[in-house]
Amino acid sequence: MTYFAFLRAINVVGRNMLRMSDLQALCTWLGFANVRTLLQSGNVAFEAKRRPSEAKIAQAIRESAGLDIKVMLRDEAELRAVVARNPFLPVRNPSQLLVFFLEREASGPIVYSGPETFHVAGRELYVDYVNGAGRSKLTTALIERCVGCAGTARNWNTVTKLLALTPAAKS
Repeated sequence: MTYFAFLRAINVVGRNMLRMSDLQALCTWLGFANVRTLLQSGNVAFEAKRRPSEAKIAQAIRESAGLDIKVMLRDEAELRAVVARNPFLPVRNPSQLLVFFLEREASGPIVYSGPETFHVAGRELYVDYVNGAGRSKLTTALIERCVGCAGTARNWNTVTKLLALTPAAKS
């Protein structure tokens, strides 16, 4: 089975730096097969016989790199469902449509009245940042306060590129 780990708050420069080659090596050391990373922002796909623990991956990162981060994990079927249930199809601008992968289902509503449109579906939140995420008042901190858990966002291009890493997508 193919799994996808989304690491929260991993950066290329500055705070919480983690080279993707180090992440790939760590995941291989954890016993995962066919480990692939995408971009430099904490996206890793791998194969495992059974669902790994998000906490185990986070603990290994903490022990090897000294980073205390959250890991959100989805299997291939879950990521395919994320793509299939996108309420914003056709996608207006793939770089402005973000999917927040949440630790668990939202425990509260998002109270916000800006121009962005959003939709919560299970452990995912879809947000169309019509004017770009960088200028929006709908920040990750506000979202996490409203939904009651941590999450990490990926734009639509990244989500679909990750799904393309699966063996089924290549056949």
